[in-house]
Amino acid sequence: MTPKRPKGAGAIPNPVDRAAPRPDPSELYAALDLGTNSCRMLIAHPVGSEFQVLDSFSKSVQLGQGLESSGLLSNASMKRTIQALRICQQKLQRYKVRNMRLVATEACRRASNSQQFIATVQQQTGLRLEIIQPEEEARLAVISCAPLVSAKTQQLMVVDIGGGSTELVWIDLSEVPRRQRGRAIMRLHAGFKQSGTRSLSASGVDIPAAKVVDWISVPLGVATLRDQFRDVRDDSARFALMSWFFEEHLAEFTPYKSEHAKEGFQIIGTSGTVTTVAASHLGLKRYDRAKVDGLRMTSDQIDKVIRTYLDLGPVGRRRDPRIGMDRQVLIMSGAAILQALLRCWPTDRLSVADRGLREGLLYAQMSAAGVLDEG
Repeated sequence: MTPKRPKGAGAIPNPVDRAAPRPDPSELYAALDLGTNSCRMLIAHPVGSEFQVLDSFSKSVQLGQGLESSGLLSNASMKRTIQALRICQQKLQRYKVRNMRLVATEACRRASNSQQFIATVQQQTGLRLEIIQPEEEARLAVISCAPLVSAKTQQLMVVDIGGGSTELVWIDLSEVPRRQRGRAIMRLHAGFKQSGTRSLSASGVDIPAAKVVDWISVPLGVATLRDQFRDVRDDSARFALMSWFFEEHLAEFTPYKSEHAKEGFQIIGTSGTVTTVAASHLGLKRYDRAKVDGLRMTSDQIDKVIRTYLDLGPVGRRRDPRIGMDRQVLIMSGAAILQALLRCWPTDRLSVADRGLREGLLYAQMSAAGVLDEG
C-alpha cells in the first residue's frame, strides 16, 4: 500500500535560497532545543499562516550521557554541548536575531548540576537557556504538528519520543468542525488549561477548542531507556524488556484504561525514531524530509520495519545506511517505545512528523506576537 501524505504536510518548508533577500532582523525568530541527546536550532520568519526557515542547526551532543547512573551532567558532555551552542550563538549574531526562545529539557531537569551548567553556558556563549517543564514541552510538540491533523480525526494522540523523556497528549476534537481542527490544535499554544473552552478567531468567529483529555511525561526516552537495560546482552531480550518496561509507565495515563475505536483516531509521532522507521520503510539510503514528513503508516508497516531491525542485529544495524551511524545506538530503545504504544493503541493512521519542539517554539512565539495569518 502506497503511504499518503495529507494536505499541509509540507507546511514547514526547506531552508530558502541563500541568495534570497534577508528579512529585517525584527521579523526573525529563533528556537533552540537542547535535549538529552541533541542540540537543535531553527531561525525563521513568518510567511502567511506558516513560517519559512532561513537557517538551521542540529548536532548530537549526548548531554545526558552518564546521567542515569551519576545524576550529574559530565564535564565531557557539557564541553561538547557548549561547543555546539557556540555555533548557535554565531548564527544568531550573524542574523541579528532579537526574538528567540532557547530551552533545555529532561537532562537539565534531572541533573543536580544543571544550574551551574546554565550559568557556564551564559558566561561562555552569552546564551540564556531556560529549563522548561514537561507540560510546556508536550504542548509545544503538539502545536508543531497542527498541519498534519486530518480533517477526519476525532481523537488524536501526539507522541514525542525524546532522548530523556516521552510526552503523550490525548486530544478530543469531536466537537470541533472538520475544517477547524488543525487551527484548534494551534490554539493550544495558550496552554492545556485553556482546552475545551470556545474562543474567538482574529476575524471574530467563535471556534470550539480542542479538549486535552489527558497528557503524561514518561521519564524514559531513547537514551535513558537504553541505559536502563544496557547490561542485558541478548538483543531480542533487551528489546522486549524495554518495550514492556515502558508500557508499565503508561498505567496512569487515562486513555490507557479504556477502549478506543480505530475509526476517527490518529497518532502523530514526532521523533528521530519515527522518522528513521519511516525512512527505512521507504528504503531511503539518504534521508529526504520531503518524503518523510507527513507520511502515514500502518501498525503492520511499522512492525515489519522493527522486525527487520531485530533480524539485522547490532552489527547489521550499524551497517544499514537507512538508520545512520548517529541513530543506530538509539534506534532499538526508540522502537521499543513505539511498539509499546502501538500494542496499546493499534492504528492504520500513524502520521510521521519531522518537526517538534523547535517548530512549536516558533509557532508559539509568532502566534503570541500576532504575526501569523489566520488559516
